[in-house]
Amino acid sequence: MGIIVAIIIFGIIVTVHEFGHFICAKLSGIKVIEFSVGMGPKLLQKKKGETAYSLRLLPVGGYCAMEEDIESDDPRNFRKAKLWKRVIVLAAGAFNNFVLGFIMIAILICTLSGVPTNTVSGFVGVRNDDGTATYYAESYNTGLRKQDKIIRMDGTRVYSNLDINFLLASGKDTFDLVVVRDGEKVELPNVRFHDNYYKEVEGTDSGGVYDFGLVYNKKNPLTVIKGSGDIFMSMSHIVGLSLKQLVSGEVSKDDVSGPVGVVSAISETTAQSKGLLDTISSNAYMTALITINIGIMNLLPIPGLDGGRLLFCLIEFVRRKPVKPEHEGYVHLAGMVLLFGIMIFATYNDIVRLVTGG
Repeated sequence: MGIIVAIIIFGIIVTVHEFGHFICAKLSGIKVIEFSVGMGPKLLQKKKGETAYSLRLLPVGGYCAMEEDIESDDPRNFRKAKLWKRVIVLAAGAFNNFVLGFIMIAILICTLSGVPTNTVSGFVGVRNDDGTATYYAESYNTGLRKQDKIIRMDGTRVYSNLDINFLLASGKDTFDLVVVRDGEKVELPNVRFHDNYYKEVEGTDSGGVYDFGLVYNKKNPLTVIKGSGDIFMSMSHIVGLSLKQLVSGEVSKDDVSGPVGVVSAISETTAQSKGLLDTISSNAYMTALITINIGIMNLLPIPGLDGGRLLFCLIEFVRRKPVKPEHEGYVHLAGMVLLFGIMIFATYNDIVRLVTGG
């Protein structure tokens, strides 16, 4: 069941991405030869007008093939379109990924009891007989207070509770915070959290609350949209931080994962879900994270990706003339070879983890 869900999720993400290229190309008057969901051998194909619509065997990609033959005299050739039209067509795939991510986050929030924020609701402690409270939370004892809105941790911007979870999961237990308190920014150096702030403090009756809790707002259209935007920014931020950690060596190359690993993660998440609502929630989260990741990756200035092609558009804008198509083609070919090699490496890592249970 989990594998079927993973295939459906991949199919939705790819279709949404390629549809962005497709619809903008059509609206721009650019000739689309084929719109394909999946890669490899054709399972189904139907031609309508000038465009063939295909479903292919391998659900690991897809494409929107436009008329780009450098020897073609067709006035609707992609290369003959105005620069601004080409930029829109190239960026439309990632834009659609971001829209899908936002929608999935909104669905996720609608399954929760409230809209999560990055404002502190309280701390681990006990109520004394005289009405005062004794706090066991290390974050309280090192400066954090109720109703503080956490906006930075060690200089890293915090958009939502997701950023807080990500940073606390890094293994650090002490951070320099910037919070908004009573409408003003306050710096809190060396705020300490429990080594695992999800673990209840031994010897205390925390009643299910851990080192600290966060405020959850009531759900209404405005709070859901605001909360979705905050979590969208957090997911984008976390993807960027993860890429930075990978490049800097903070994350091992052995942790790189590919399609097999993603399918395995989705399958495991689906299997562990309890009930329909939990399944919807967990898979909405996974879909949002994957589609935002794909959107950002596609915009990176890497040859062979949309971002690489956008880079050549920028070069054309600066030079006032395009790079020779054959030269650009060589660069994108080299990029595709590199990306294919990375994909093989990531898939090898996934298989090793599946076999060893790592």
